[in-house]
Amino acid sequence: MSDKATRIDLFQWHTPQMRAFHLGWMAFFVCFFAWFAVAPLMPLVSAEFGLRQDQLANISIAAVAVTVFGRLLVGPLCDRFGPRRTYTGLLVLGAIPVFGLALAQGYASFLLARFAMGMVGAGFVITQYHTSVMFAPNVVGTANATAAGWGNAGGGAAQAAMPLLLAGLLALGVAQGLGWRIAMLLPGVLMLVVGALYWKYTQDCPEGDYRRLRAQGRAVGSGKRGGWSAFARAAGNYRVWVLAAAYAGCFGIELFVHGVAAAYYMDRFGLSLGRAGLAVGCFGLLALFARAFGGIASDRLARRRGLPARAYLLCAAMLCEGAGLLWFSGARSAGVAIAAMLVFGLFTHMACGATYALMPFIDREALGGVAGIVGAGGNVGAVAAGFLQKYTGSVQQTFLVLGCFAIAGAACVLAVRFSREQVADEDRLHREALRRDSGPVLAVD
Repeated sequence: MSDKATRIDLFQWHTPQMRAFHLGWMAFFVCFFAWFAVAPLMPLVSAEFGLRQDQLANISIAAVAVTVFGRLLVGPLCDRFGPRRTYTGLLVLGAIPVFGLALAQGYASFLLARFAMGMVGAGFVITQYHTSVMFAPNVVGTANATAAGWGNAGGGAAQAAMPLLLAGLLALGVAQGLGWRIAMLLPGVLMLVVGALYWKYTQDCPEGDYRRLRAQGRAVGSGKRGGWSAFARAAGNYRVWVLAAAYAGCFGIELFVHGVAAAYYMDRFGLSLGRAGLAVGCFGLLALFARAFGGIASDRLARRRGLPARAYLLCAAMLCEGAGLLWFSGARSAGVAIAAMLVFGLFTHMACGATYALMPFIDREALGGVAGIVGAGGNVGAVAAGFLQKYTGSVQQTFLVLGCFAIAGAACVLAVRFSREQVADEDRLHREALRRDSGPVLAVD
């Protein structure tokens, strides 16, 4: 506790906490950018390969399916090897299928590359793990939500930037079939660059490197080899699974929107590729502030009302998200649909931030396991949404069902309870953090 940061000094780089914060969101930004860079280009890919609707659904499912296992894996890896080594390895290895996608020659090879690319989505868990070990209880919700929100904006940036990049290549005389392949080189290069920066400028925790600290006999991470005991402990906590279900109802829906919304706007409302990409890009860019707002609100409510208030905020955000989804599914014009998407998107991102503002308090002794399982829950939700779309054959009807699921998930969150002893202990740690620093939680000096 004594070495954790009690405030976020946005323009500071010299402390290990702020280097982890900034490089954490940058790493997840490029992961998310790469993860969904091809999504707004799918109409061109579909036309080139002659893809059927069921094949498009399989590609959408493949893009998020493997991330379930990736997120379950990287939590214990962070406990064992530290977030620095784990993130660097993910960024470097994850760039391989991103480059490989540009070499796809048909449905099978494209599906395989898209499936392998899903591993980069596991970067979210590492970002949340790293900020959780770097920041004190009074600010950890804000740190987690802000880093994740800025990172999530990579999806919106991809939706807006990739069609523009492709348009620039076409203006230079590059053929469409070659243009989208060249465009896919950008996210791969960004991953390699940020991977090098992460290795050079971050450390595992405020005290230093996990490997060196363990050699000195100090307990860091889970304190167990491989971190799998922490994973088993997390898996036995019912609150972890409730939070995983809640994350399926917010981040899972966010992933589904990134994967299908551009094509939905083109097919249902007749928007051009560029306009559809910009519309969905606005949804993704809400993460720049909305997810952070969920974390900030969670921290402030916890300061006034205690730990249980974090769960109540998450419940309220998911209720509003579900109502917005029902409105979106019934929209009959592009303007109304975009307005509804921005409304439910605002609360979707807030719910994501509130989820991971609550996550560090579920079980401090199993942080990697908790972060991994909850993060995997989001991708399970996205996979389920993909199968639902395949079953119904209608994206519009899928959004209707997802709205009902979000409302049901909000009710489940009310089942999260904490013992009096844990609430009292967290209140004590919170007050201790506040005594150490009386300045603002989010500072720009």
